[in-house]
Amino acid sequence: YALSAGYYDAYYKKASQVRTLIKEDFARTFASCDLLVSPVVPTPAWAIGAGGDDPLSLYLSDILTLSANLAGTPGMSVPCGFSSQGLPIGVQLQAAHFQEEILLRAAHNLEQRAGIVGRKPPLA
Repeated sequence: YALSAGYYDAYYKKASQVRTLIKEDFARTFASCDLLVSPVVPTPAWAIGAGGDDPLSLYLSDILTLSANLAGTPGMSVPCGFSSQGLPIGVQLQAAHFQEEILLRAAHNLEQRAGIVGRKPPLA
């Protein structure tokens, strides 16, 4: 309904304006730093078979990755440790446009220093 003929132009234009503001905000941020580090998800990973049926839970589990998508900046998730239950925890790295080299170097450095290369979560 919201994207029907009478509303499409207005909503698309507003969304485009908001995205432009987000991109400008990130550009200002990256003028004074090389990398943003943030959680990937608000909770540790779900156990196998848990948490996948509720659409709201699934949406909220991705909420922290939206900024990279909206700003169009390169970003990636890097494993950084494990919860007390042995489930993986990741950190999200974001860099400015066309700064993938910084992003990849930071990710590699983090993986090496975290001491978790080759470690796997329990499957049972």
